[in-house]
Amino acid sequence: MSSAKVAVVTGGNKGIGYAIVQGLCEKFDGVVYLTARDESRGKASVAELNKLGYKPLFHVLDIEKPETVVTFKEHVAKAHGGIDVLVNNAGMAYKNDAKEPFAEQAEVTVRVNFTSVLKACRVLFPILRAGARVVNISSSEGHLFKISGEEPCASKLRERFASASLTEDELGLLMEEFVEAAKAGDHFAKGWPNSTYAVSKVGLSALTRIQQRAFDSDMSRPGIVVNHVHPGYVDTDMTSHKGAISTEEGAVAPLYLTLLPPTNNKTPRGAYVWKDKTILDWTQKLPPNYVI
Repeated sequence: MSSAKVAVVTGGNKGIGYAIVQGLCEKFDGVVYLTARDESRGKASVAELNKLGYKPLFHVLDIEKPETVVTFKEHVAKAHGGIDVLVNNAGMAYKNDAKEPFAEQAEVTVRVNFTSVLKACRVLFPILRAGARVVNISSSEGHLFKISGEEPCASKLRERFASASLTEDELGLLMEEFVEAAKAGDHFAKGWPNSTYAVSKVGLSALTRIQQRAFDSDMSRPGIVVNHVHPGYVDTDMTSHKGAISTEEGAVAPLYLTLLPPTNNKTPRGAYVWKDKTILDWTQKLPPNYVI
């Protein structure tokens, strides 16, 4: 078994994930895993990084296929003993001109960006080592005030998402409420926005806060920290290459969070971090200069 530290990036074969893998190869003192759902694309990305002098390892991991997450966990546990950095980057978004019905978009987007990430975390979190760093790639769309349907229902939904006693199971039920409202066609009247992506990322951000509370009470593995981050409006396939910043720029804040020293008592914990590494209050409206 290797004694090296281990960093893992999901959805690492392109876009922000690829840039994070490259950054970790440059700055992380340990083994870096580029994981992806497609073996050929993942290995092709590793080959490109090899040309640049980097040596990440590859492993298949599809967050929508639990068996691949379990297989990866077993591999890492046997080969390395645990994980020190986990970047939950894998996700999806429908295009603005998507033809799929809103209800279908709601069901799929929540399943991929929230439910599958939650399930993957439940598999991988048991092998996180003390002092591990977890980064959930959220979005400016993941800010609490993106829950912006009709009032006062939207306000009540925000209160539920922001509750300090919210559990994972309760959050899961809240996300199911959105999907059912989308199917019924009355989601906006019930306080939900007309963006399935926003709801999925708000869910991921709320999950981050719950996860940090759980880590804070885990005395057997002190110092584990999870944060949620808006990487910026990045030039990727997901944004149809309309993003204003490069993938390298989008990787800056996530990399900052992965590399926070374990001995830093002032480390952001369960925090919503903007692309410029500023910590913002997820439960309050964004300052005017942070609206993009």
